[in-house]
Amino acid sequence: MEHGAIGVRKATWEQDAEAIRRVRTEVFVIEQKVPVELEMDGVDPVCRHVVAIRATGETVGTARLMDNGQIGRMAVLKAWRGRGIGSRLVKTLIDSARSDGRRQVHLHAQSHAIAFYQKLGFRDIGEPPFDDAGIPHIRMDLEVGE
Repeated sequence: MEHGAIGVRKATWEQDAEAIRRVRTEVFVIEQKVPVELEMDGVDPVCRHVVAIRATGETVGTARLMDNGQIGRMAVLKAWRGRGIGSRLVKTLIDSARSDGRRQVHLHAQSHAIAFYQKLGFRDIGEPPFDDAGIPHIRMDLEVGE
C-alpha cells in the first residue's frame, strides 16, 4: 500500500498509541486548540485505527473507526497535507467497515473539511451544525454496502 514515500496500514492502539497520540496532539490540541481531555476521550482502545507512515517510520496521519460506524479523529500533520493521505486513511476505514458487512459509516466533519468528505462520497444529512470543542461540525453519512 505504498504511495510515494507514504504507506497506509491498519494499526492497533496497543502498539501504535504513542504515534497516534503524537499526530493527534499536534493537529487537534496544538494547532486547533482542542483541550487534551476532550481529544483523548478514552474510546481509542476499542476502535479500529489506521496510520500513514513515511519510509523513515514517522507517522504523519491517523484516523479511527468506532464500533457504531463513526469515522473520526482523522488527522494529517500540516507538512503532509494536500498529498492524498487523508483520503487514503478514510478509504481504508471505509473498506474495513464494508468488509465487516456494515451498510453505512458516518462522521462529524469540521466545517472547513466538508468539501473534502463530499469528494469521498459523504453527504450532509441535513442536521443542524453543532459545536464540538469550539469548532463547528456537521454529520455526514456514506452508504458503503447493500
